[in-house]
Order: sequence, then structure tokens, then C-alpha cells
Amino acid sequence: MNISTREKLLPQEEMLEILESRKKLTIGLPLESSFQENRIVLIPDAVKTLVRHGHEVIIQRGAGAASHFPDHDYAEGGAVICESAEEIFKADVVLKVAPASEDEINMMKGKQFIISALHLNARNKSYFQSLIHKRISAIAFEYIKDKTNASPVVRSISEIAGTASIQIAAEYLSHPDFGNGRMLGGFTGIAPSEVVILGAGTVGEFAARIAYGMGSIVKVFDNNVYKLRKLKSEVSQGLFTSTLQTAELQKAIRNADVLICAVHSKHHRAPILITEDMVATMKEGSVIVDVSIDQGGCVETSRITTHENPAYKAHGVTHYCVPNIASKFPNTASIAFSNFFAPMLVRAGELGGLEKLLFSDFYFRQGLYLYNGTLTNKVIGEYFGLPYQDMDLLMAAFH
Repeated sequence: MNISTREKLLPQEEMLEILESRKKLTIGLPLESSFQENRIVLIPDAVKTLVRHGHEVIIQRGAGAASHFPDHDYAEGGAVICESAEEIFKADVVLKVAPASEDEINMMKGKQFIISALHLNARNKSYFQSLIHKRISAIAFEYIKDKTNASPVVRSISEIAGTASIQIAAEYLSHPDFGNGRMLGGFTGIAPSEVVILGAGTVGEFAARIAYGMGSIVKVFDNNVYKLRKLKSEVSQGLFTSTLQTAELQKAIRNADVLICAVHSKHHRAPILITEDMVATMKEGSVIVDVSIDQGGCVETSRITTHENPAYKAHGVTHYCVPNIASKFPNTASIAFSNFFAPMLVRAGELGGLEKLLFSDFYFRQGLYLYNGTLTNKVIGEYFGLPYQDMDLLMAAFH
């Protein structure tokens, strides 16, 4: 028996046919039209990666300028620069930071994907009806989950917001007009500044890390004892933590140099935790950074401000109440978005499209609230009185 004949009689590896499942995606990046929105979802390096994987990226001229990513860098990465928003909103996948406006939805050709934030509290029934009419599949940043059931995009932006809140507080605390000339932190022979943080979520955690690292006395209030215990374990046992007891909170507010409001409500307005009378007891030149202003704020004297005029005084206390605080640092925030969405789009292309990714990835699928014009989110359906279907059953029917 010759060698070749013997080899044929030995067990052989099963040879499976490899099907070409990759799909080219056409991804549109519009210039953000929402007030004070300076970020972009994909940076030039991410575009280069996507183009290298065979995808087409079209970007509206100037879309990355506010984030300090010029058109030239996108063109070098292989993107096609377009003049008009209409061209962008015809892409198979529209990727933007803020929710689409009614005008932008009207530009869409239909049967497309749009991936953006949702900001449910600011939406109305007609917004969803417009998307339904165009048979759009829509994915919300804030609803996407990971294997720990956390929201990776929200956490990433919240880390920036928490860090930013302390940087902003330090700036205004020493400001000649708005502050009292104090430097935030602790120094030899000088009493450390006191920072009070409402909320022990991601924003509160990162605010506490920075303030404590600078030498401040940090006091964190939250009614979730598990979160408070986790914060002490991960940041420092030296943190003062308390549930939201009125007497203890009032005492802390009177001594505070800085108050960071980082309370998040899942579906409703943020609760008012600091009354005007409590603000009036705070020290002259102390600073409030109300990160919760996105949901109405949790200080009675808070009112929405802008990046152009971000601060005002009430009862001698400086209030910084700019919504979407991460957009003050658009370059950093855009990189954070890109770090999540670029690999996700590459994976979608390898699987054969966003539908295949949704079908195969339970956690990413949690971000879906419209599929081919059918509402799949129970909370949205019940809140606006719109019919909805179970997401998993609906997708199974399409496959």
C-alpha cells in the first residue's frame, strides 16, 4: 500500500464550506444640528479602520470640526465628504450623537438604521410615529447593555462628566467673579475644601475619585447602600457616605465648598433634593455643578445655562447648569464614542449586517427600540400609547 492510499484510509478533517457572509455597510455621519452638541460618533482613525474592512463612510462637511477632527483627516482615512445633510441621511446606517430632528427624519429614504441617543424625556409621540412611517430600525445609545447589564456607552460618557464636574468646580471656586479665590483640594497647614456629591453612580464615582485625589474632604449621599459600600471599597475608606437624611445633608451643605449633583432618574425628572432655603445657607462663593440638569436638575435654584454663558449666582452661590456636560470636552467624548461603535460596526459587517448582529447579540439588541418600523420597547409604547411587540419574538419571525 503506498503512502497516498494509506492517508486516504486515515480519519480526515471535516471540510466545511465557508460562505462569504461579510456585508458592506454605508455609514453616514451628519453634522449635528442640536444646540450645543459638539461631538461626533466616529473619529478619523475609526473611519480608516472601517474603510479598510470594506465599508463606505460618508460624512457631512464640517461634522467633526467642533471636536477638532478636520475634514482633511476624514478624507485621508477614506471617508467621502458630502456637502448636504440629505446625502448623509440616505445612508443605510446613520450614526449621530443627538436624536434625529423631525426635519432629519423626513430626509431619510426609509428602511434604514439610525443609531443615536434617544433622551426619552425630551421626545414626543410624533417622533416615533415619523420613524414608524419610514419603517426605520432605531437603536438608542443609552439602552445598549454589556454582559454585566451595565450601559457601556452611558458609563463611558458619565466617566467624562464626573471628572469634568470637578474640573469645572475648581475653575469657578477660584474665579475672581464667581468664586472665593480658593483652590480645590488639600494643602499643608490649610483646611481642605469640602466636596458634597449627590448620587453614587458613575458620575458621582468619578467626581469622588478626582476630588479625593486632590485632597478634598468628600461626602457622598445616595439611598442605595450597595452603591455607597462599593464606592468606599473602590475609591477609599476615607470617603464619608450617607443615605439622603435631611439633617445630615443640610449640615454637609452648609460646610460645602462644592456641591456636585449627579442624581439620575431612569424615566422621569430628577428629584429636587436641595431646596432654595438650603442653597441660602451655603457659603458665599461656593459652587454648585448640577450635572442632573439634563433631567431638570436636583437643586431648586438650578436653571439651564449654555456653554456661552454657563454660570450665574443665586444667594451668593455659583450655579453651573449646562446640559450635556461632556460636550464641553468634545474631542475626548468623541473618542469614547468611537472606541465603542467602531468595533461594533466592524463586527456587524463580518456577521453580514446590523440585523445579524442584533439577532446574535442579546446585549446589543437591548438598544433596539424600533425594528423595521415596529416599536419593540414596552416603556415607550405604554408611555406614548403606541402599539409594540416583543423584540425577540419579532426578530425571530424575521429570521
